[in-house]
Amino acid sequence: MCVLTDENASQDLKKLIVIAGTNASGKSGLGIELALKFKAEIVSADSRQVFKGLDLGSGKVTEKEMKGVPHFLLDVAEPGDFFSLKEYQELAYKAIDDITNRGKLPFLVGGTGLYVNAVVDGYTLTDAPVDEALRKKVEAMSRDELEVLLKSKLKEIPENLDLNNKRRLERAAEKVLMDKPLNLTSRKRYDTLVLGVTWERQKLYKRIEERLDRRLEQGMIEEVENLMKQGVSDDFLFRLGLEYRYIMLYIRGRFSSKEEFREELFKEIRHLAKEQMTWFRKRKDIIWLDMEKNPVQTAEGLISEFITKQ
Repeated sequence: MCVLTDENASQDLKKLIVIAGTNASGKSGLGIELALKFKAEIVSADSRQVFKGLDLGSGKVTEKEMKGVPHFLLDVAEPGDFFSLKEYQELAYKAIDDITNRGKLPFLVGGTGLYVNAVVDGYTLTDAPVDEALRKKVEAMSRDELEVLLKSKLKEIPENLDLNNKRRLERAAEKVLMDKPLNLTSRKRYDTLVLGVTWERQKLYKRIEERLDRRLEQGMIEEVENLMKQGVSDDFLFRLGLEYRYIMLYIRGRFSSKEEFREELFKEIRHLAKEQMTWFRKRKDIIWLDMEKNPVQTAEGLISEFITKQ
């Protein structure tokens, strides 16, 4: 991927603070605490929190948890609708620019690496027209088949294409089969400080397990049942992955017991956390916070230095 920047351009760019991390890492809470200290406003970078009604399963912060900090890009799409990366990027740019223009500091907080990179690196994105027959064809292909297809058609796979994200592979395959170019260039729009949030592996897994059990007790299965009653398709829920996929399959009787369902879901969330770390570690600009050694104080110092730097 070619990143286009002008010499000394960062001096002219508006500042953006990014807090990215894995599932159950505490990035949302950390973002809120820091936003309160800097009178900042938060733009979500989560591919499921954009949808209305996807609350417990996506880990969406509640109004009480926000502590009065304004949040953007939550509940901006109807469940079942297709929401593209380009749509997200455009809405994120609009929200960040609005926050900056009002004299506030924007925070981008979330765990969807592609969303974070699209904004931080300034991916050049285009929307390809939808060919329904072609879309059904590529959607029927496995992740491995899609990867083989792309490698056979392209000289190299773009760095900004997540090979573990089947939905993104499907969209890339559509473009390739329609002889449309993939997005290989970027132009930075903001001067960014990127902070990373995670834990030592076993501690992270414990946090994941505790959060999963808490959300199940709070009614995560009932949330999915309500979505299904509202007409949200099994296919849409399956594509959301993790909690929504496994709860839908559990409701449809695909597991022999609730215990088996819970264990399989826990295993998949752990796997996603590992994939998230692999994705974020590709970024060389991330400053990783030690979550066991006063991360708020550490981050506060880094942010203060960053926003006062000319």
